[in-house]
Amino acid sequence: MSSPKQHGEQRISVVVLTHQRAAELKRTLHQLCMLPEMPPIVVVDNASQDATVGMVERDFPSVSLVRAPRNLGAVGRNLGAARVRTPYVAFCDDDTWWAGGSLHLAADLLDHYPRVAAVSARVLVGRELREDPTSARMSTSPLPPNESVPGPPVLGLLAGASAFRTDAFLAMGGYHPRFFLGGEEALLALDLASAGWLLAYAPQLTVFHYPSSIRDAIRRRSLLARNATWVAWLRLPATRAIACTLQSTPRIWRDAGGINGWIETLRGLRWALRQRRVLPSEIENMRRQLQAWESRPTPARPATVTARAP
Repeated sequence: MSSPKQHGEQRISVVVLTHQRAAELKRTLHQLCMLPEMPPIVVVDNASQDATVGMVERDFPSVSLVRAPRNLGAVGRNLGAARVRTPYVAFCDDDTWWAGGSLHLAADLLDHYPRVAAVSARVLVGRELREDPTSARMSTSPLPPNESVPGPPVLGLLAGASAFRTDAFLAMGGYHPRFFLGGEEALLALDLASAGWLLAYAPQLTVFHYPSSIRDAIRRRSLLARNATWVAWLRLPATRAIACTLQSTPRIWRDAGGINGWIETLRGLRWALRQRRVLPSEIENMRRQLQAWESRPTPARPATVTARAP
């Protein structure tokens, strides 16, 4: 489960997922190309119809461009990872990028912690460098400290701000094509943990996030609720899956167009039941511990800025 440290050559590549955001992608690639690590960069374009392809080919000739046949959502990351020739791969989106030095440090962490499949970076949002709420919650994970991980142990990922062992990501099949976008990392994280891998939040790594204004927030919320229901029936004990379904019902109905949202969800449940594989008890206990902790009110705490705005 370990990858040897490679001297004198790149250890980590970056895969950038994009769709219809040429301007944001240009900014992100400009930032990535200035990194001191000079990582190999792969852009996966999810069938954009704007200026994305021409811009990448014209302005960033050193970047590898993968053109998906249609908008695959998160699965586009799988296409990029398949092109990677380094032992580690870092992911970001067209509105996120890694801070200078963080990729080198991520590779060092994965070198030194061979049981860790992926590390999630601390995400700082906008020019104000506000700490992303998910990062704040990961930093106070209730899971017991573990000397085998370089930070708080977690049972989740930040899809656009994580670095993986390439072989572990590919062995798990990457992101599942059914989920498109919205909570797609939940199933991958559970399957990695079930396979014996550890996951960690590494606040010493930094990713900047300048949220794009080009997004469908309502659709994203509906996909989050739908995908959470599917994950529950794929991996959770029946009683927990029922509880999750009941919890998701109002969100699916409100955000996914009422009955149409539920029809889509129920169609997926037939597939989920065919592929159902309940989590090992140890992983389910960890998941329930985290769920109980996350349901508690989160006290406000100041976010300490540890990086400069680019």
